[in-house]
Amino acid sequence: MSDFHLMLKDYRLTTAEILYHMPDHPSFLQSYIWQELDIAPRFPVLNKFLAFWESQLEGKLHSVKVASAKLVVPAQFTFCKGELKIH
Repeated sequence: MSDFHLMLKDYRLTTAEILYHMPDHPSFLQSYIWQELDIAPRFPVLNKFLAFWESQLEGKLHSVKVASAKLVVPAQFTFCKGELKIH
């Protein structure tokens, strides 16, 4: 399914900042930015990715910050009071 069709089904652009402990130096944190179309507020695609991370990758997760925004929204109009006359 195309990205546009997903957006019509209420998928939103979701960005997550993932902080994790470096495998060789656990006292240091590294940042990873993940971005994908996902459904808020449950975020099944992000949760699947985080489950993969915990089972397959060595860096232990520290924290995850999530931001989500709709990309396809109804048009918004602002009406102004006034008149413009040309000649």
